[in-house]
Amino acid sequence: MSEQAVRVGVLSFHESAESRAILNAVEALDHEPVWLREQNVLVRFDNGSFVLEPDVDVVINRVLLSTTTQPVEAVGIANAIARFRPMVNSPDAAARASHKIASAAALVDAAVPVPHTALALSPATLGRVRPEFGEEFVYKTTVGTHGGGAWKVHQSDLLTGTVGTRRAFLQEFVDARGDRPQDLRVYVVGDRVVGAMYRYAADGDWRTNVARGGAVEDATDSLPDSVVEISLRAASAVGLDCAGVDLIEGPQGWAVLEVNPTAGFKGLYSATGRSPAPAIAKLALERVGVTVDDERVEELTTVLDDSTPTGVSSSVQPIEAEAPVVGLTERVVVSGTTDTKTVIGRANPAHATTSIDLQLAAAIGAGPIQAGFAGDGRRRQPVVDIVVGIGGTEQTVEATVEDRGDTKHPLLLGRDVLGGFRIDVGTRYEDRLEE
Repeated sequence: MSEQAVRVGVLSFHESAESRAILNAVEALDHEPVWLREQNVLVRFDNGSFVLEPDVDVVINRVLLSTTTQPVEAVGIANAIARFRPMVNSPDAAARASHKIASAAALVDAAVPVPHTALALSPATLGRVRPEFGEEFVYKTTVGTHGGGAWKVHQSDLLTGTVGTRRAFLQEFVDARGDRPQDLRVYVVGDRVVGAMYRYAADGDWRTNVARGGAVEDATDSLPDSVVEISLRAASAVGLDCAGVDLIEGPQGWAVLEVNPTAGFKGLYSATGRSPAPAIAKLALERVGVTVDDERVEELTTVLDDSTPTGVSSSVQPIEAEAPVVGLTERVVVSGTTDTKTVIGRANPAHATTSIDLQLAAAIGAGPIQAGFAGDGRRRQPVVDIVVGIGGTEQTVEATVEDRGDTKHPLLLGRDVLGGFRIDVGTRYEDRLEE
């Protein structure tokens, strides 16, 4: 391909600072960025030909499968495009990485070390294998993000094998070295590591996610050669071009916890002053034969520009005709690790997060209760992970725990649950029952 400007598409159906950063990096490298999203994508098959609008020369896949309500739809659309346009992070590899058991199978097949893990499809089988994991172990849903759907549990805890409609599995709790829980995230782009950081859990928590108040520290220049080698093999085993590889060091050495196809950039930039966005843009351009100035890429790496790209509207709004409607109160199915309950929840869109009554949290096994943290790192109300099913959707959210006594609505639904819905404040679930 000639050195004329190349159109680089970023496929992302959600509002994403990382997508904006990649688009801006493409433009800074003197090529044309195109955000492929709900408002503008059109796929047609006309007279035996594939037509994509807006058309691009190469695509960077940033579709977030772990929280989308219809992952098969998203993978199908991405696969249709990938048939006819080069794509960084193939849809099949991204889907494999997003499912923790499928990812673990690929890692084990490539001789990449992972913690002892078991997925049991029946309660009887679960009961048979759980003694293998010691007194304390980790219980995770097969799909999750930002640490959601992960609990540290004990042999005495009741577990069902599913959380809501999601399968859950057992994993060895690796007691990492140090005074506080920690792990390591390594960012792989192509065949090299572009940055790495240690992540430390917030006080009162065992999970190290930055979204949960975890602290970060630069590890880029101090990575052991063995960790670099494991990280590159892990991304390759799952089939990803770009990935955040999470590792933990235990008594038996380093093991891979997860391989994330849409890892965030903010934590890495905070720890290292480095952004992966220019390296990802460079990889996409090279995929279509463009020569990229390495010095310019290195210069851009020192800036995380996640401002709104030129020619792109400031926010991504859902297609209104497709947004489902919920009433002021609605029937909600809420699940923890031990049980599922159906309750009447009340919409509370003034609050960012959902709130659950202490008694309901205890009844469904939503625990252990963790210390919560506000966006600035300050402690706030205690939180638990729950799975909320409403309006045909299901998602894992971090809910604040409140003792509200004998409350009529034990679940107050925040914007974390209601973001994809339109609320009809004149409709109540109780009124529909009386009709």
